[in-house]
Amino acid sequence: MIKIIYLLLCVLGFVLPYSQFLPFILEHGLDIKLFFEQLFANKISGFFGMDVIVSSLVLWIFVFWEGTRLKMQNLWVYIACNIWGGVSFGLPLFLFMRERQLEQQAKTLGY
Repeated sequence: MIKIIYLLLCVLGFVLPYSQFLPFILEHGLDIKLFFEQLFANKISGFFGMDVIVSSLVLWIFVFWEGTRLKMQNLWVYIACNIWGGVSFGLPLFLFMRERQLEQQAKTLGY
């Protein structure tokens, strides 16, 4: 059941942020300077920007620590998904794949 929740959150974590990002791209192109100006336009948007940046760093550490511990493959994919789609995409994707890995390990050990 938790795998389905992670998968649904992964889809939401991609679709919802991109529903905001795509109109920006269509209107301004990939204007990185404008993107960061708008991201840090005021204290509230800066709060969310900083929160996402720190959360991304935490996710990267978690992915490499937990992924290595569980002998998961291609850990770079989750970092790329985080950069490409955000924490709301990369984290539930990693948690979904982590659950799959834990299930495989349990089957191998006969649980």
